[in-house]
Amino acid sequence: MTDDPLSEEARQGPSILLGQAARTRRELWRRKALWIGVWLVFLSSPVHDLVSGRHTTAGTAAGWTGLAVFVAVYLSLLFRDMGATPYPSRVVHGLIAAMAVLAVVLSLTLGSAWLGLFCYVSVAGGIALPPRMAFWVIPGTGAVLMLVGLRTDVEAAANLLVLVLLIGFAMTGVGQLVRTTVELRKARATVAQLAANEERLRLARDLHDLLGHSLSLITLKSELAGRMLPDHPEKAAQQVADIEQVSRQALVDVREAVTGYRRPRLAAELAGAQVALTAAGITATTPAEPDLDGVPEESESALAWALREAVTNVVRHSGATRCTVEVHRRQTLDGPRLELCVEDNGSGGSGKGPGNGLTGLTERLEKAGGTLEAGRVKHGFRVTARVPAGTAADVGSRP
Repeated sequence: MTDDPLSEEARQGPSILLGQAARTRRELWRRKALWIGVWLVFLSSPVHDLVSGRHTTAGTAAGWTGLAVFVAVYLSLLFRDMGATPYPSRVVHGLIAAMAVLAVVLSLTLGSAWLGLFCYVSVAGGIALPPRMAFWVIPGTGAVLMLVGLRTDVEAAANLLVLVLLIGFAMTGVGQLVRTTVELRKARATVAQLAANEERLRLARDLHDLLGHSLSLITLKSELAGRMLPDHPEKAAQQVADIEQVSRQALVDVREAVTGYRRPRLAAELAGAQVALTAAGITATTPAEPDLDGVPEESESALAWALREAVTNVVRHSGATRCTVEVHRRQTLDGPRLELCVEDNGSGGSGKGPGNGLTGLTERLEKAGGTLEAGRVKHGFRVTARVPAGTAADVGSRP
């Protein structure tokens, strides 16, 4: 077997170094073999009994066969239990019962030299069974050992009894430690996967909000430049210059979004909203630069994203001719809130489609402790976003 890298599933399996996963399959199997095989020292007495020539040929053959089956069941049970895909509970119970039966039969048939097999039954029960069940199985194994000892060698059975109990309960602790380690590794992998998914969602939201706004503005200015070019080449050139500026800013925004440092400012988005709405031929009414003293940075950033997305939807989907943007502080039962209202006289959107970004915007606002409302009003469509603020002073007024 080559030292190929382990699959993700195998890496999460337990090993001798409980705090560190094996890096190759060969290392994993070597650790398991060392951990499980060390207990095979108790087979020295049965093996010596078989090679001593004290039994008939049939008895010796039966002994070797029984010993081989016993060891195979033991190794199969423990290798699988300490691996990534352990046996089902019913199979584990059946294998341990089979080991116990073999230990009883071989000890009664071939003599007290085989009483050491009960140590393996105790080890298997301690590792493979849940602690609550193991606490009954291990003393039960000791009791069966003493009953068999009454028929073979009471003194030898009594000497083994303490060992059977000690290693059984010790292996119960080891088995629980192994299972806990496996669960912790799986939990760590799950947390890492969730973090990666969250980062992908963040990046998707940022890119949608950034590029949707910028590309809409570039499209509008390109159309405007095309109409101006025949009769007003100077004005068309200005529109082209604006397109270049918007493109460069979009590139900067995308880079910041990818690195996670993108935090838009409300004042900048208000100015950008005025430019985008005007370029689209929409009469825009926006407030003066608001006073945001005491407003958490996360709240301002979330509200700036809300303004950008709302204005992008007005430009792309509404067919409106007028749009009003308002920013206010309001005192509510939940404390002071900074409120953004974007209202137009167009048809609006459903607020549910994948293209308008309101779903991602809702998630972004919820992370900042805010809320989003979007729906039709009497003469158009309104989007209202609220985030936690500082004091109750008004930061923007209705123009």
